[in-house]
Amino acid sequence: MTTKTVKVSLQEDLDTRPIAMLVQMASQFNSTVYIDHDSKHVNAKSIMGMMTLALKNGDSVDVVTEGADEVDAAENIVRYLAGDVQAAG
Repeated sequence: MTTKTVKVSLQEDLDTRPIAMLVQMASQFNSTVYIDHDSKHVNAKSIMGMMTLALKNGDSVDVVTEGADEVDAAENIVRYLAGDVQAAG
């Protein structure tokens, strides 16, 4: 299991589009990917689950991954949430 903490810093508000891009990115990995925020543990591959987090820029979240490609999954999700990488779309 890999756990990384990141401060959310996206250029766009965290409405449907950036969340959908995050879900699409998480779904590319075989590992399980969860986002922990405010005592919630949500599957990052679930758009409905991710919408319940109501993330905002400045929020601190934990990215928790487990599986064969967990390190790559965690690093990519963290870079996206930190605003270092723009997802394709």
